[in-house]
Amino acid sequence: MKLVFAGTPEVAVPALDALIASDRHEVAAVVTRPDAPAGRGRRLVASPVAQRAEEAGIEVLKPAKPRDEEFLARLREIAPDCCPVVAYGALLPKAALDVPARGWVNLHFSLLPAWRGAAPVQHAVMAGDEITGASTFLIEQGLDSGPVYGTVTEVVRSTDTSGDLLTRLAFAGSGLLCATMDGIEDGSLKAVPQPADGITLAPKITVEDAQVDWSAPALRVDRVVRGCTPAPGAWTVFRGERLKLIQAALVPDRTDLAPGELGAAKNNVYVGTGSHAVELLWVQPQGKKPMRGADWARGVRIAPDERLGATDVR
Repeated sequence: MKLVFAGTPEVAVPALDALIASDRHEVAAVVTRPDAPAGRGRRLVASPVAQRAEEAGIEVLKPAKPRDEEFLARLREIAPDCCPVVAYGALLPKAALDVPARGWVNLHFSLLPAWRGAAPVQHAVMAGDEITGASTFLIEQGLDSGPVYGTVTEVVRSTDTSGDLLTRLAFAGSGLLCATMDGIEDGSLKAVPQPADGITLAPKITVEDAQVDWSAPALRVDRVVRGCTPAPGAWTVFRGERLKLIQAALVPDRTDLAPGELGAAKNNVYVGTGSHAVELLWVQPQGKKPMRGADWARGVRIAPDERLGATDVR
């Protein structure tokens, strides 16, 4: 089939690579979000998908909005058979959905109908799911509600951050997306409507959502830290400033600390929760680089009974 691939971030690149390498399909063009400011200089930088497509000599389309008539006209000129999508980042209007004869097929990083929305992997980690996966489905106007072509499953490990899990799913999902394109092309694959039961939603995780509640059980604290890593980053407050929490570990045998109370040892720093303590393995103070929790604790010289989680943020 002639394909137009839509995607933007690094997580979409493995799927694009797999489709480029396929001997059954031609990636005629790529659709991605416009260049965005990045780095200290805030200069405009092309998306990872745009950069990969340009390296491969593939035409890149960067509409400000996918309903722009100039973009729609070019899409009609290319006349793709199908448009595979991975984390494109913009809603597709009906005028665009109607162009490819075999539709737009999305690779979504959950086992639909679970975790429909923008942040399925983060929500799976934060909810404590033991199994997740990826699905390919035909895009309709509803939110991730279209019929499903296929799935792959992935075990959620006890130490997984959302970044770890998403990386694995990106590569597993690239094979699924290629197999889906093959099955659509030869007619061996039919999309199956999603069940009405089991629908859960995965809206974008905000910075406010990523603030740790130390009165919650330690298991919940650990899941929030892992689920919000690398983005938007779990955080708390110490002495009026934000402290980013990069990695923590459960310490079930330490129950002497009140929620948010800090306990520093020579090579460790612990904080109390609603159940037992967690150890802060890696943190990032405001305006500084990531550091080991014990090094941070030595540097700030924690006072007796000092706590994390005060609400006054400078």
